[in-house]
Amino acid sequence: MTTVVAPGAQPRCTILHVDMDAFYASVMIRDRPELHDVPVIVGGGHRGVVLSANYPARRFGVRSGMSGTEARRLCPQAVTMPPDFGLLTPVSKAIMETFRTVTPVVEVTSLDEAFLDVRGAVRLFGPPELIAERIRSRIRSEHGITCSVGIAASVSVAKLASRQAKPDGVRVILPERFVAEVHPLDVGELYGVGAATRERLHRIGLTTIGDVAAIPVDQLRQMVGRHLGGHLHALVWGADRTELRPGGAGVFGFGEGEPEGSMGSQHTLAVDIRDRPALRRELLRLASRVTSRLRAARRVGRTVAITVRFSDFTTVNRSHTLAQPTDVTQEVYAAAVVLLDTLLDAMLPRRPAVRLVGVRVEGLRRLRRGDGRQLELGERDPGWPDADRAVDRATDRFGQAAIRRASLLR
Repeated sequence: MTTVVAPGAQPRCTILHVDMDAFYASVMIRDRPELHDVPVIVGGGHRGVVLSANYPARRFGVRSGMSGTEARRLCPQAVTMPPDFGLLTPVSKAIMETFRTVTPVVEVTSLDEAFLDVRGAVRLFGPPELIAERIRSRIRSEHGITCSVGIAASVSVAKLASRQAKPDGVRVILPERFVAEVHPLDVGELYGVGAATRERLHRIGLTTIGDVAAIPVDQLRQMVGRHLGGHLHALVWGADRTELRPGGAGVFGFGEGEPEGSMGSQHTLAVDIRDRPALRRELLRLASRVTSRLRAARRVGRTVAITVRFSDFTTVNRSHTLAQPTDVTQEVYAAAVVLLDTLLDAMLPRRPAVRLVGVRVEGLRRLRRGDGRQLELGERDPGWPDADRAVDRATDRFGQAAIRRASLLR
């Protein structure tokens, strides 16, 4: 991991650009350890283009957007696979949900990247650098992939910073350091400057960002056109957009500041296991994680779903709808255990070992007064909602390891 953080970063740098590292490839191979150290290309089939390449493939020059033919010429030994959006999309949605537990101001730009405005989160979570590390830690622990974060005062500079942070790092570019750190770079490093514009600028002798910055804006407009000239002038001085547009950019149809209709978490086990108590403990760990996020977002849901992937890579999903919506860990866990036991019993006597489990709560809506399971006549309140909120307060203040259930200490 490479972390580059300028000392003395001020809270005015509150725009984060979070970009997953080789997202398509990372998700596709995360539970296939035999592929972690070999070149892998996602997409690039017959006459197609490369959607993603892992870092071993990138060392051969393979890049996203390259034709599959060119990628195979550069790296003929690469393993090529088609994208599985049934796997990729839920992971992407869960990551966006993680962002919204930090700030409601999230501008999604693709399946694997988004801008966050964290100015309202600083008092709760600390400076932007700590917020970035908090996000990265959760994505790594919950999804088994890495991301890079750029921090700056504007959108384009945050995007540039996240590129420089790759892979698996954090980069801050302060306004007072912008000229020294950015102007020497090639003009193609600017956010939104593609290959055609870069080539056009190079032809007229403008090779670095500083070269473009040295041209008065009126002259620049005469050279490259009024709109492009004005846009480039803003970019080369880091004076572009500072306000985000919360929502989706058409990727999932996200509404402004609204989370998706479900929240979930899944985990690939270190070794394939058949031990049912161990699987139940993993369900408890995942249920605790999901319901904590539900409570942070003030959401409840009625449907509990599990995902189980076996050692032969067969994946099975099961779900159950509760009588009342909930955000209570014990209620979600209990429903998940019933689903797991029913599934495993149906596969006896020769079911394969389990390599991945997941828990998801679906059908989400905002928490309302009076939500929660109604007690039956004579039933005592076990106090689980109060216990959950006490845990939330402790972990918010002292970290996720501050308190946990005894069964998870094994």
